[in-house]
Amino acid sequence: MWLAAAAPSLARRLLFLGPPPPPLLLLLSRSSRRRRRLHSLGLAAMPEKRPFERLPADVSPINYSLCLKPDLLDFTFEGKLEAAAQVRQATNQIVMNCADIDIITASYAPEGDEEIHATGFNYQNEDEKVTLSFPSTLQTGTGTLKIDFVGELNDKMKGFYRSKYTTPSGEVRYAAVTQFEATDARRAFPCWDEPAIKATFDISLVVPKDRVALSNMNVIDRKPYPDDENLVEVKFARTPVMSTYLVAFVVGEYDFVETRSKDGVCVRVYTPVGKAEQGKFALEVAAKTLPFYKDYFNVPYPLPKIDLIAIADFAAGAMENWGLVTYRETALLIDPKNSCSSSRQWVALVVGHELAHQWFGNLVTMEWWTHLWLNEGFASWIEYLCVDHCFPEYDIWTQFVSADYTRAQELDALDNSHPIEVSVGHPSEVDEIFDAISYSKGASVIRMLHDYIGDKDFKKGMNMYLTKFQQKNAATEDLWESLENASGKPIAAVMNTWTKQMGFPLIYVEAEQVEDDRLLRLSQKKFCASGSYVGEDCPQWMVPITISTSEDPNQAKLKILMDKPEMNVVLKNVKPDQWVKLNLGTVGFYRTQYSSAMLESLLPGIRDLSLPPVDRLGLQNDLFSLLHKQADMQEEKNRIERVLGATPLPDLIQKVLTFALSVSYSENCV
Repeated sequence: MWLAAAAPSLARRLLFLGPPPPPLLLLLSRSSRRRRRLHSLGLAAMPEKRPFERLPADVSPINYSLCLKPDLLDFTFEGKLEAAAQVRQATNQIVMNCADIDIITASYAPEGDEEIHATGFNYQNEDEKVTLSFPSTLQTGTGTLKIDFVGELNDKMKGFYRSKYTTPSGEVRYAAVTQFEATDARRAFPCWDEPAIKATFDISLVVPKDRVALSNMNVIDRKPYPDDENLVEVKFARTPVMSTYLVAFVVGEYDFVETRSKDGVCVRVYTPVGKAEQGKFALEVAAKTLPFYKDYFNVPYPLPKIDLIAIADFAAGAMENWGLVTYRETALLIDPKNSCSSSRQWVALVVGHELAHQWFGNLVTMEWWTHLWLNEGFASWIEYLCVDHCFPEYDIWTQFVSADYTRAQELDALDNSHPIEVSVGHPSEVDEIFDAISYSKGASVIRMLHDYIGDKDFKKGMNMYLTKFQQKNAATEDLWESLENASGKPIAAVMNTWTKQMGFPLIYVEAEQVEDDRLLRLSQKKFCASGSYVGEDCPQWMVPITISTSEDPNQAKLKILMDKPEMNVVLKNVKPDQWVKLNLGTVGFYRTQYSSAMLESLLPGIRDLSLPPVDRLGLQNDLFSLLHKQADMQEEKNRIERVLGATPLPDLIQKVLTFALSVSYSENCV
């Protein structure tokens, strides 16, 4: 999900891509919950743990047959649920998730036996659960759970809610739309609302005949509703096995543009009435993106269609509902005459992010919300890979470093940072925990992992993972295992140092010419924005390090894994007049502190621009962060500002580097 609040990288992207459209300014106060709700752009405060118990496993769903009838005038809806269920352990009650819903009747019919009516509904409102009590024991086996219920089309932008829009004639009307992640499917129908409790869905909507009705799957039947000639019943094909938070339905007035991907998937972009032209760019992006992911994962897109729809009232940036992706209007629509290039890049990134989830998140889903960081971090990385493939002219990786990578390092250097992976108990903790660290640092370390493994083995490992766990659930460790099997490298050991502890290292490097070779002495310490690390045991990381030289600034001369506090490295055949630089492409999630001699040797590469832009950017960021830690900082900050103010590009980095050489580096700056 792209949090308007929840997608931490979203706001940062807005900051570096250019001024956002006015409606999006509200977003900048949000955080990351991906995608999700309105969070701050910085670090989330760690919430107090609430007591929490997951649903009992004695009864689980196989299939939901769900019919909903929304009333767009009274803002209510009626629902009928028939769930094929498996009783795994004899019980006289069924516990489900339910919130803001009133159950009218409920019964359970064991297969081949008589229907048993529930005699009581016990709502646990704080835990958003309901316990259905039965007069006799439900024996093990399969059966059908039937529930009739009513609910409200709320104005909270979660669950099944109403979205206000204005018609071209100026009339105010309402659509009925959904937003279920993380735990709001329970506001639309009683269900087992946990990501690991998957089932198939047969969805029907009873709607006004002049409205568009959409859901995850394609329409298989549309017929008049017998009780009202102004209504129609729209039935959708059965979904694959999926989690409840990915279910979606929309009822409203929309135009659409349509195409087919080269793999034959029907792609549509739904827009407000009269704005179909503004959906064409997103349609182009989606039609390019689906084949890219299909080829990259070597796994076909599993549904017959994909709809992208712009919602007038939408709290998140976007939401990856399987087959029906919902967006803020500003995250999907492009005015071909007035939209700027930064808006196009933003839409391309958001579309790439959500469609990546159709595989990574939807086909294979995290077992619990603890692993949501991997869902979002992965999608926040691969969206850039996809956009770079589809639109190489964007130079999007340099923008990644400017936005996600730099922002993540700034925040992760603070004393109040937190690990990427944080144990989640109560689902309400999701919105509090997932911030720029989870999303942007997550994306950055996945980028580093991809580079460490290599694209060929990374794709092989992704295919193994998606194939093994398709339509199932997985944990972070399952992905590490697949990538380890594909690459033969210690992926779990490496990644645990990056995901289970906060912060990142500062790599200090000094060089010595030894005949025709260059000897590098490397050491690592935890980088702290506040000064030297003062803990007893300094954290250590297993750091993939790339080393380039002026002989070929765009290729790594050597790749190593720094798995100890100090190590020496010999670069063969490096002439005395050649420069040496760590962290090719600014891919590794660490800062580099060079000796004065090494810094000075980099000046020619900056003057003649042979050092690539993304490397110059990374070098500049490292220099600023190190200078920021000096004593008498205000005077030096003033000097930096004078340098910046008087320096035309592209000489900026050279001036900053020269200035850095005038500042004495001491152990205290580490």
